[in-house]
Amino acid sequence: MKAVRIHQFGGPEVLRYEDVADPRPRKDQVLVRVKAVAMNHLDLWVRNGLPGVSLPHILGSDVAGEVVEVGEYVTSVKAGQRVLVAPMHFCNHCTQCVAGRQNMCREFTVLGNAIDGGNCELMAIAAVNIIPLPDHLDFDQAASVPLVFLTAFHMLTGRASVRPGNTVLVLAANSGVGIAAIQVAKLFRAVVISTAGTDEKMAKARELGADYVIDHYRQNISEEVKNITHREGVDIVVEHVGPATWEHSLRSLKPSGTLVTCGATTGPQVGIDLRFVFSRQLSILGSYMGTMGELNQVLKHVFSGRLKPVVDQVFPLADARSAHEYMEQSEMFGKIVMNP
Repeated sequence: MKAVRIHQFGGPEVLRYEDVADPRPRKDQVLVRVKAVAMNHLDLWVRNGLPGVSLPHILGSDVAGEVVEVGEYVTSVKAGQRVLVAPMHFCNHCTQCVAGRQNMCREFTVLGNAIDGGNCELMAIAAVNIIPLPDHLDFDQAASVPLVFLTAFHMLTGRASVRPGNTVLVLAANSGVGIAAIQVAKLFRAVVISTAGTDEKMAKARELGADYVIDHYRQNISEEVKNITHREGVDIVVEHVGPATWEHSLRSLKPSGTLVTCGATTGPQVGIDLRFVFSRQLSILGSYMGTMGELNQVLKHVFSGRLKPVVDQVFPLADARSAHEYMEQSEMFGKIVMNP
């Protein structure tokens, strides 16, 4: 089969489109022909070098495709079926997995991070990761869903306990997590304030359901939040940017508000004035992906049309370098998808 692999860490130039041996499914696995694979910032971070990644390595977390073959023990799907791949690896037998907390498993990782992902024509994956796909959702749309919608759903429901009537600040409306978080927050009838960097992106954020949109290049985020909320602040901040927005995120919270973070796009180091945190009784929560149960919950809303994936641009897998270069420019609104 053809696959895009990295043999060294670095820029987009290290991506190689090359021949790789076809995978063979174990008795508990499914062989999937990849029809679409969506990009995430994780692809850039792994490509640039992350601990625990063995080379050569195949990137790609979000996969949609068709079942080619099933292992002897697999009865849940059959050859020819359209499917989505849950973008995670877990042992499925430890105490955490059995309790339904797969993202707390010691073996837990995201596909394309510590294990090979879906930037290829064929992949063998555990049957537990396979989710049947309804006919009305095309492969490009389907591949744009799993990681970001699961992440946003876990952040808002599993960690921050969003409630109807809450006011939620969502950073970077054009990002995958931002697009998902706006919609999930509106699903729970929250008031949503979001940020974007161009008039076009601001308009698209409003189309997704954002009640207010702040230009994060021309406006002071925390001051605008105070103006919008009549100086009350927000209940929840969905933070995934890092140092560039961290102080504004904290200052946007009302007393007893919650900041929930899942990423560090602009870097991992931030400062915290502990006096500000304890005097205002703020909660700062970490969030990492989510559980299989949460993925199935959020997919019900996607499959019913209440939550909608947004595809920005589609590239051939053979031109993965252009897709990576495009993501690095941060001009997209929605997901970048590649087709093998």
